[in-house]
Amino acid sequence: MKRHSAVLAILLLVTSAAFGQQATPATGDTPASKEDIQKLFEVMQIHQQMRQVMDAMMKQQTAMIDETLKKRYPQTSAEKIARANRMIAETVKDMPMDAMLEDMIPIYQRHFSKGDIDVMSTFYATPTGQKMMREMPALTSESMQASYARMQKQIDTIQQKAEQIVKEDQEKPKSTPATPPPQQKN
Repeated sequence: MKRHSAVLAILLLVTSAAFGQQATPATGDTPASKEDIQKLFEVMQIHQQMRQVMDAMMKQQTAMIDETLKKRYPQTSAEKIARANRMIAETVKDMPMDAMLEDMIPIYQRHFSKGDIDVMSTFYATPTGQKMMREMPALTSESMQASYARMQKQIDTIQQKAEQIVKEDQEKPKSTPATPPPQQKN
């Protein structure tokens, strides 16, 4: 579940950062074709961008998982933590990027017209557009690092609340079915 959430977060981050504008095609505008979207993805080097963002996200997730494991299971060996880190790295490496991009095409088609896509393709082909795309992984990584302490504090609070709920539930006396009062014989 966390992996899917991470992937969704990455996709939202890449697309929202890349398209900081209203996602509604102009009325009456020609719909964007699959080829239009693929051209945009190519100009944006989105495959490479997604890989870089996923790598940055993996580093952040690894740090968070390491810290959580060390807190919750202080007896865990460094080897087990390293093994968990290798599993995370393998999972991220095996993400089907091409299939994920293919899944994104109809979403872009719903939100952007051919005119929108052409304008974005033109922008991302410029030196400023290319710089934005080159800087995006660093921006994402630095933003994640800046928000890490705040996110970890929230995660800790949520974990504490969840543990308290479970603990309270375990401490509740088990309810026994009410026994009817004895019947009086007449």
